[in-house]
Amino acid sequence: MLLDKAIDSLILAIEQFNRPVDRGRVNVFLILLDHSFEMLLKASIIHRGGNIWEHDKPQTIGFDKCVRLGVGGLKIISDEQALTLQTINGLRDAAQHHLIEVSEDQLYLHAQSGVTLFRDILNDTFDIDLSSRLPSRVLPISTVAPTEISIMFETKVQEVKKLLEPGKRRRTEAYAKLRPLAIFDATIRGEKLQPSLSDLSQKSKELAEGKSWQEVFPGVAAIQLTIEGTAPSISLHITKKEGVPVQLVPEGTPGASVVAVKRVNELSFYSLGRDDIAEHVGLTGPKTTAMIRYLDLQNDPECYKEITIGESRFKRYSPKAIGAIKKALEEKSLDDIWKEYGPRRSVVVS
Repeated sequence: MLLDKAIDSLILAIEQFNRPVDRGRVNVFLILLDHSFEMLLKASIIHRGGNIWEHDKPQTIGFDKCVRLGVGGLKIISDEQALTLQTINGLRDAAQHHLIEVSEDQLYLHAQSGVTLFRDILNDTFDIDLSSRLPSRVLPISTVAPTEISIMFETKVQEVKKLLEPGKRRRTEAYAKLRPLAIFDATIRGEKLQPSLSDLSQKSKELAEGKSWQEVFPGVAAIQLTIEGTAPSISLHITKKEGVPVQLVPEGTPGASVVAVKRVNELSFYSLGRDDIAEHVGLTGPKTTAMIRYLDLQNDPECYKEITIGESRFKRYSPKAIGAIKKALEEKSLDDIWKEYGPRRSVVVS
């Protein structure tokens, strides 16, 4: 039943992708494609003898847990295949909860790589040929030929730069175009959090200052597209570049996905200042400082690092700090923490 539900959602997703009317098309496609994979993973877990029920809870496990079980002992998917799933799930989150503008070549990349992965899992786990379950006419169709990720990112970055030119007053549109690029990059690097306005503003500033897209999006710079066959039987995989390792992120790591391309550079991992953290957790700067002191985050190398660039030193935090603060606020009153770790004239945290 779960497998049938997965295939139903996949067919509906492809139908939305091929629909000639654009209204709501991108959002519905991403939501349905994401749902098809969650159902497929759950069916695969059961087929391999696993359990999809949360311990002592009435609901089944979520998407991330399905991916983790899939790359774990059940061996349903590889680490590289998990990167594709995380990207689709990250884009679905943005489509479901906020604004996102995905270009046709980007959408085709995720559609074709998604259908290819669905086909591979179905065949490897159930020994079922996807073509036997789909009408012969059902496949993603695009008049835009698949291109290298480097070319696609270079094109999109130029579009964003034009929208951000002085006097254009089109920053919201620029951020909507930038968001799917930032999500793609973050999920490749193992970050689960959606990019904030502060994150997008920082990336916009870096692009405007002349940084290359490889510097701004180091995760994407570490992967490539592998295309096999020709239409209509094209297969598209997102793979890591030779020599770039993919690592499993420890379960329970706050704000992280299941797998990640190994840390490309420290600035991309420790990507947040204190005020960025404050925006993500919904606190003022001083109260965020109190939380940092309470959790002793500056002595946790997974959350904090002081980075030197030239003669300047920067205090930077990783997205894991956000998850740690949110978890702490669920367990202890902010008022109690503020009383004990509030303003101290002798200690400065930034």
